Amino acid sequence: MKKLALINRRTETAALAVVGAVAAAAVLASPALAGADGTFDTALNAFTGFLEGSGGKIITVLSLAGGVVGLASGRFSLGQVAIPVGVGVGAGTGVPIVTSTVTGTI
Repeated sequence: MKKLALINRRTETAALAVVGAVAAAAVLASPALAGADGTFDTALNAFTGFLEGSGGKIITVLSLAGGVVGLASGRFSLGQVAIPVGVGVGAGTGVPIVTSTVTGTI
């Protein structure tokens, strides 16, 4: 009987400790402000500018060249035409879509 009482006392003590820790965390927590940090803004602006500018054009031309080489080699596949088109659309309009989605989510 004493052993059961000892186990119940330990369980109650552990439960009170957990409740106390949760209460302390709730009281002492500071608000998290998503989007207020500008640590990676420089890198984001540089990468976005690259993809929307000359970098996106270079990637699209290289993809198109790969598709033309594939067509010239004699094996035709719809992917050799569709992939360069998808890359061009992705490089041109993908960045603003992703940026607006991330901004809307955060």
